Parts: sequence; C-alpha cells; structure tokens
Amino acid sequence: MPQLRDSGTHALTGSDAAKVPRSPQYETGARIFGIETEYGVSMTGGERHGDARQVASTMFMPVVAQARSTNTYLCNGARLYLDVGAHPEYATAETRDPLDALVQDLAGESVIRRLALQAQQRIRSTVGDDAIIHVFKNNVDSAGHAFGCHENYLVRRYVPLPVIERELLPFLITRQLFSGAGRITDHGFELSQRADYLDEAVSSATTRARPMVNTRDEPHADPEEFRRLHVIIGDSNRSQFATFMKLATTHLVLGAIESSVRAGRASGFQACALADPSIANRAISRDITGTALVQLAQDRGDEGMAWHPQGVASALDIQQHYLDIVRQAMAADSHAVAASLPRTDVVRVMDDWQELLDRLRANDVDALADKLDWAAKYRLFSALRGRGQRIDAWRAQQLDMDYHDIVNGSVYPALVRRGMMRVLASEQDVERAVGQPPADTRAAMRGRFIREAQRHGARFSCDWTRLTLTEPVHGEVVMLDPFDAGPSEAFDDMLAQLEDAAGQTQ
Repeated sequence: MPQLRDSGTHALTGSDAAKVPRSPQYETGARIFGIETEYGVSMTGGERHGDARQVASTMFMPVVAQARSTNTYLCNGARLYLDVGAHPEYATAETRDPLDALVQDLAGESVIRRLALQAQQRIRSTVGDDAIIHVFKNNVDSAGHAFGCHENYLVRRYVPLPVIERELLPFLITRQLFSGAGRITDHGFELSQRADYLDEAVSSATTRARPMVNTRDEPHADPEEFRRLHVIIGDSNRSQFATFMKLATTHLVLGAIESSVRAGRASGFQACALADPSIANRAISRDITGTALVQLAQDRGDEGMAWHPQGVASALDIQQHYLDIVRQAMAADSHAVAASLPRTDVVRVMDDWQELLDRLRANDVDALADKLDWAAKYRLFSALRGRGQRIDAWRAQQLDMDYHDIVNGSVYPALVRRGMMRVLASEQDVERAVGQPPADTRAAMRGRFIREAQRHGARFSCDWTRLTLTEPVHGEVVMLDPFDAGPSEAFDDMLAQLEDAAGQTQ
C-alpha cells in the first residue's frame, strides 16, 4: 500500500550531481504546470449535525481502506490527501500544457465528487435521507475561513527570485481582472476571493502568513536546473476558460522573463513594479472596472518612468503592458514561443487576452459572463435584482456557495447546460484523466507504477520524484526530470522483478 513521503528535492553534490543528465527541455521554453486545490466541506439536513471533520473523514474512508493513509497518489499520477482543517486537497499530475492542466484539474473535481457522493450515502444511512454533503471549490467559507488554490510552474533556476517578485507580481495581482472568482463583501462586489486574506508578497510561510508567492524551495526536479514557482494568489475557478487563461498567460509572462534573463537584457516588466503589492491587490479586487489607480514603485528605471511618469497606473494599464511585451517576445521568436506549449495556440491566447481587456475597458460585463466566474456571478445578481428580487447578504452568500458546490450545487451546472458558460474540455477527456496520467510527463511512469503495484498487491511508496517497492521485491527509481515520460531502463527492470516475484507466488 502506498505511503506518502517528504517529497522535497534538495541540491545534489559531488558524484550525485555528475550522474544527473541535464533535461533536454532546460534550454527550451517548455514548462511543467500543476494545480493544487483545497476543497471546503459541510453537511446540511439529517437528524444529527455533522461537522466538516466528520464529513471529510467519511469521504476518505475508501482512500484509507486502500492506501492505509489519507495521503496517497492515484493511478492518474495525482496526489490526493486530507489537509489541515479537514480540507480535501487534490494536486494534479504534472502536465506540459494549460489545456492538459485544466483537464487534470477537472478530473480532480470528479474524484472528489465521487468520494462525496459515496460518503453521502453512508451518512444518510445513519442520520437520515435528508443529509446533503456540500463540497466547495472556492476560497472562503461562511465563517470567514480561507483556503487556497495554488498553481505550480517549473521555472529555470537562472531566474533570480527577486526578479520574479518584482516582474511577475504586478501581473499576478492584476490578472484577477479575468481570473477572480468574485464575491460580495462589506466593500461591495469584489473580483477576488483571496485578495482580502493575503498578508504579504513573498514568503516561505503558508499558514501563519499567506504570501502571494511561496518561496519554499521544493523544485521536485533537478535543483541545479529548476525551481518550482508556487503561486498562492489565485482563486479557485469553476470557469474552464478562466482556469485555462490564468495558466496560459502566466506561462507567456514567465517565458518572456526567462528569455530576458538568459539574454542579459531588461524584460520591460519592471516598469510595472508596485509600491505596495498588498495594498494594490486589495484595491484592484474592489474595482471591477479595472480603472482604479495603484501606486507604482519609485525605482522602476528610466523605461518605467517613461511609461507612467506620474507613478500610478490602473490594472488595465498594467495588463495591457504585459500583453504588449509578450507580443513583442512572440514577434522576436515566434517559433520558440509557439513550441513552448504542445497543444495550445499561443496566438489565440493573446487574442483572447486582448479581447478580455477590451471588454473590460468598455465595461461590457455581459460579454464576459460566459467566460469569467466573477462576471457570471455579477450577471446573476444583476438579473435577480432586475426581476425585483431582494438580494440581501444571506441570499448572496447562498447563491455564491451553490455556484461553487461541485457535488450538489445547481447554479453552475445550469449555466453550463444553457450554454451560458464556455466549456473547453469534453466529458470524455475528463473521465479519461480520472484513470490515466498525462502521457508526456513523468506522471506516466508514476501512474503505471501505482497500477502495477496495486495489481500485484505489492507494498510501495512514492512521491513526485521517487518510486519505491518494498515487498515482495525491493527497488527504487528516481525521476528528477519531470519532462521525461520514460520508461527508463531502471523502471522496466523494477516492474519486471515485480512481475517475476508475483508469478513465483502464484
């Protein structure tokens, strides 16, 4: 049965470092993507009250029965575990394209939904048929507790963290114009669910303080080549389009940063450096027009002073500047930029990005409502008010939570059925991703290893970079290159030994 291990990857030294060949993708613009989603749980109805911890424990009973733990890896290469605070969490398998990351994320929804429905049946047998389990893919519950949706991007090690902080943060803060999940607060309608809960810009902490970017150095790859950029600022999205766009646009910005560092030239993004990222983050979230001005840093260089000499800019201004520079990078080396994503049309992404900004600039929320979560909610609230319905704080919260309930919610599925939300992934693709890992990353080996080990009843453990058999045979395979889908010679040998051992016991 699989047991989870500490999956941090530390620097290799001496002969160990010499044995690790450089990834063929190191010199390219290719990237690894991953999404970690924490889900909130609750129960309504029934004859007895059930708290979130009881509900989550019941959901994970099948997991514990198979893995002897609430932390495990699945046959599709993903990690499933019960996080602090009774939050089910699903970390997608490694992918090389935002479309694949989206499908893997939706597969996570499906896995969690199935666990919840099974738990609902068990709970109803003891507390009554009126018991309903709710699982929320959002970022804040009714009591004000916050939980996250974290994005992971593999970044070349030669990009210094201070460069990422200075040049990427303004993009991450202003992209909530299209990636925010939206909610109603005491300040009115806000773009982001996370903005009010983030304490600082960059930190190694994740619980005592909530940074926008986490700096804990766990690359899950060769640490001489790569770092894993752990982005905490993003909201959990129901909209497939929003999930895809936040990943694709962030990739393009990171690619432009990497190219500029490699060439030893300025990227142009430093012109957007913010005087106070936390203040800017909250201010932008509270302005759905994207026109509120935020203070820029004073030391932005000559280009920055020329771009906005008055020292202030709007979220729309900043996003447009990022898009313009990405277009310049595309014009300079279109083949490399296009080749960095195997399935996604980069030109289409930039066109969609520009259309989003143009619609926002025109204050055309209706045109965004089938693409963006916050716009879909805003349209819903506006429509109800237009029918004369009173939308008080309780009713708004009820609709908001229903929108994010992936098990028994009705609002979002109704929008999809009516063609009012754009869908990018087919049900067949999602169902396939529930049981199969991506074929072009090391997740392919992890998924196959788990499937074979379970089939033979072997004892094993694994993490993002290692696969280990402990019974009936001993063996270990290290997978430092996340782009390498294998199988390696060592991997084939280990599975052959397992097959031989299993045959001898029959």
